[in-house]
Amino acid sequence: MNEFALLIAATLSAGTPLALAGLGLLINEKVGVINLGAEGMMLIAAVVGFAVAFHTGNPWLAFGAGALAGAAAAALFGVLVIWLNTNQYATGLAISLFGGGFSAFVGVAYVGKKLETQVAHAVPGLGDLPFVGPALFSQHPMVYLTMAAALLIAWFFDRTRTGLVLRSIGENPQSAHALGYRVRLLRMLCVMAGGALCGVAGAYLSVVYAPLWVEGMVAGRGWIALALTVFATWRPARALLGAYLFGGVTMLQLQLQGMGVEVPSQIMSMLPYIATVVVLVLISRNPGWIKRNMPGSLGKPFHPGA
Repeated sequence: MNEFALLIAATLSAGTPLALAGLGLLINEKVGVINLGAEGMMLIAAVVGFAVAFHTGNPWLAFGAGALAGAAAAALFGVLVIWLNTNQYATGLAISLFGGGFSAFVGVAYVGKKLETQVAHAVPGLGDLPFVGPALFSQHPMVYLTMAAALLIAWFFDRTRTGLVLRSIGENPQSAHALGYRVRLLRMLCVMAGGALCGVAGAYLSVVYAPLWVEGMVAGRGWIALALTVFATWRPARALLGAYLFGGVTMLQLQLQGMGVEVPSQIMSMLPYIATVVVLVLISRNPGWIKRNMPGSLGKPFHPGA
């Protein structure tokens, strides 16, 4: 029973960076912009966040630095695709490749270094409860903030006037522009907000999840987060649940190895990505369902003068 509680706790921790990045990409896609650069943005933020945490000893400053780094990389992407009308897919891939190279170059000085041991986190009065305490109430505060962010984003897009305007931009930017809304500026702000969340996800990986810097440590999580938006049919709460599903698969491989299951480690490491492919294949069996939920202008450029 104790091992199961620890598995749940590890699942929540492993799913948090996926959820943060998935929510960030979901914000982008709600306004019609698809960003394939999440992997690169997370890598940049991971090395920046680690560097700040290493020199200051303050993880919250590291999260802030990671958010700024992610927003800056997203701003570069936004300028290229929103104002210069470059191809969204090619530009996103370029940002991803750039992030990998940039983080490797900057992170050379931090390879092999670790952060100080962090104090244990537990919700007062709940963390000591049997089973549910270690399973649910002994997480880093960022885990709970991520859950709150998912609910807040869902409320924002469904219940606020600004959220409805942003959704209308994602569905039909020409009509929104005709009504006087500054489509490109609003898209840019959403792209930067999404990049900031991806940045926090990257910083979480290097500061909390594995408090060290290793080149390429994001290890494909940016691509899984991208798949999460489709898996969730662009709904924040589903993105959160999907992130925990993939996080659970990631932790399951370690659990099985710890139990002595004789399966090659390479196959175990493939499990999260196999799960991603399987989920996408299952979803793709109903293209009409995806089309009904997908923003109408997703991936399509917008020209105000057209």
